[in-house]
Amino acid sequence: MQKVSKEYLLLFNAITDAEESLRRLQAKLIDAQQKAEELFISDGDADSGARNI
Repeated sequence: MQKVSKEYLLLFNAITDAEESLRRLQAKLIDAQQKAEELFISDGDADSGARNI
C-alpha cells in the first residue's frame, strides 16, 4: 500500500473541513431565505386585508 504524504493529508483535511462549513452555511442561507419569504407573504396578506376593510 502506498503511503500518503503529510502535506496531502493536511490539504485533504482542510478541503473536507471547508466543504462541511460551506454545506452548513448553505443550509443557514436557505433557512433565512425561506423565513424571509414567509414573512413577506404573511405581511402581504396582512396589508391586503387591511385595505379591504
